[in-house]
Amino acid sequence: MELPASLELRREGRDGEVGVLTLARPGKRNALDDATVEALGRFFEEPPAGVEVVVLDAQGNHFSAGLDLSELAERDAVAGLHHSRMWHRAFGRIESGRVPVISVLKGAVVGGGLELAAATHLRVAEDSAFFALPEGQRGLFVGGGASVRVPRLIGAHRMADLMLTGRVLTAVEAEQLGLAHYRVPAGAGLAKALELAARVASNSAVTNYAVLHALPQIAASAPEAGLLMESLMAAVAQSSGEAKERMADFLAGRAAKVGEGR
Repeated sequence: MELPASLELRREGRDGEVGVLTLARPGKRNALDDATVEALGRFFEEPPAGVEVVVLDAQGNHFSAGLDLSELAERDAVAGLHHSRMWHRAFGRIESGRVPVISVLKGAVVGGGLELAAATHLRVAEDSAFFALPEGQRGLFVGGGASVRVPRLIGAHRMADLMLTGRVLTAVEAEQLGLAHYRVPAGAGLAKALELAARVASNSAVTNYAVLHALPQIAASAPEAGLLMESLMAAVAQSSGEAKERMADFLAGRAAKVGEGR
């Protein structure tokens, strides 16, 4: 697909299996306009052939300062509803798409930028990153999925604190609360994300699919239903030819054991 000027793509890895998709509006702190959000949705609906993992990076010093305020046009309630739902569709294609997505967070991860980050599967925060939901101070309410995704990560009570008081979280706090999986020094985020992407790309495609699609459903289910889904997914995964080959390699001592090389 043809990308807008606000997004850039390159391939990494031995066979180009890692796609690095970069937000490219550094002059606007990578604020998200409608064209960018819609393009993100199209990209993740059908990622390029051969791409097994995507790293979501950003030019400049900031991941994303949120909604481009020039897009905050006068809308009636119905138009506002449809605009919010467009963001939901786009970010839903990230969260529930075909490939794992690792975001590199630095500088502002604010408003819609935090909503975008929360839709990714792994989040690497550089020490420069700061996190906020300033909609409450602007007379607004979140509309890009934050009220669903952020409480799942940090709890509704902590999200309420962000919105009611305008609190800004540091990278250290974000890691402690669960907004970030990894914290690295400034400038080291992309290298860490590429390291993680290489590991993820080396997994079985069936396992990665199960983690992206089955695990969230299992976690949200009643215990007995979740356990049944787990059994079904485990049976599907272990029946694949790739799983049989990997287990044979492990049993024959040809595969690394957990913790080796640490």
